Amino acid sequence: MSVYILVVDDEPDVEALFRQQFRRDLKSGRFMMEFAPSAPAALQRAADIKDPSLILILSDINMPGMTGLEMLPKVRAERPDVPVIMITAYGDAETRRKAIENGAVGLLTKPIDFALLRLEIDNRLGQAA
Repeated sequence: MSVYILVVDDEPDVEALFRQQFRRDLKSGRFMMEFAPSAPAALQRAADIKDPSLILILSDINMPGMTGLEMLPKVRAERPDVPVIMITAYGDAETRRKAIENGAVGLLTKPIDFALLRLEIDNRLGQAA
């Protein structure tokens, strides 16, 4: 079974950054990463991956159109089995509160601590096995 992580961010350089950080995992097939440039595209992708192989969604908060915080309750309603971690440049208490209230399991601030994210991914992979 292929295991997917969905990364949602409107900045094109984010995909290259994630692919570089997780290149060994991706090359070995430990998990696959899908990238969505917007919240609506992410909602569609989350709906398309029907089986439990979608194990984590990482979403930026500040995006044009629908924000990550606006997407969060929609994706949680569609896929309550998939944890969502929000990513923001502004890790203030109010943003954290809104993210958690809307169903996020965590909030990462930019620049992303990839060691911490790797631990979270390892934990999700362990739960999916």
